[in-house]
Amino acid sequence: MRKFILSFLIWGAVGIPAFSQTYEELSERAVAATEQDSLVQAEKYIMEALKLDPANPHNALLFSNLGTIQRRQRQYDQALESYTMALNIAPRTVPILLNRAALYLELGKDELARMDYALALDLETDNQEALLMRAYIYRQKRDYKAARSDYERLLKLNPLSYNGRLGLAMLEQKEGKYEEALSVLNKMIADKADGSTQITAPLYAVLYVARAGVEKDMQHIDLALIDLEEAIEQDPSQSEAYLMRGQIYLSQKKKELARRDFEKAVTLGVPQGDVRDLLQQCK
Repeated sequence: MRKFILSFLIWGAVGIPAFSQTYEELSERAVAATEQDSLVQAEKYIMEALKLDPANPHNALLFSNLGTIQRRQRQYDQALESYTMALNIAPRTVPILLNRAALYLELGKDELARMDYALALDLETDNQEALLMRAYIYRQKRDYKAARSDYERLLKLNPLSYNGRLGLAMLEQKEGKYEEALSVLNKMIADKADGSTQITAPLYAVLYVARAGVEKDMQHIDLALIDLEEAIEQDPSQSEAYLMRGQIYLSQKKKELARRDFEKAVTLGVPQGDVRDLLQQCK
């Protein structure tokens, strides 16, 4: 998700009175330290600025930046508190709402995230990030009608949205509308092939994995294997491709091939626990 670390010069540009020199210096040093990944030092500068002037209305931005720094350090409870403090000062600030919503998702608090995305959309009806992420939450909750509404609204705003189109394809798959899902994915792959869109090889590989998943559901196993091979060629670090191919091999009783793919998926970041049962079946 986007990091909301902004230069405090923005505030001056919109006609807000200048900070005291010390407050401004601390704020700017915090931004510079964050950009250099000196997160502990950045946090220290922000805390000093907040103590210096606890009533300053610009502390909304300081608290938001502090929340992002804490989130990057996996201090999730503190980050949530900081984002909430920022919103207490500036409750209608969409970027801060998006930051807190993203953190709620990381913490598995999907309903609270949905509420923040909904509020962001009340304030900015065409906010594409909020539409995309709320659609994702609806899809996870199996509220497919609401998810479709958000995806379609997003794609009216941005017809070439990679995540929006991929999300819609996954929604079609969830609803068992396999031909519709393939239509979306085929168009995305064709767009990349003819240069209509510019995406990286890893993102291109994801499309092949997604299409393989639809083909697998349709029992078109040979086609799925071809797409998984293409995904791995495009991005050898594509763990999902190895995981899915291993599952196909296992269903075909090709246990040694399946074991190799599951082990490769683990080396690429798939948690050992997620494949423990599958590896047991390979014996």
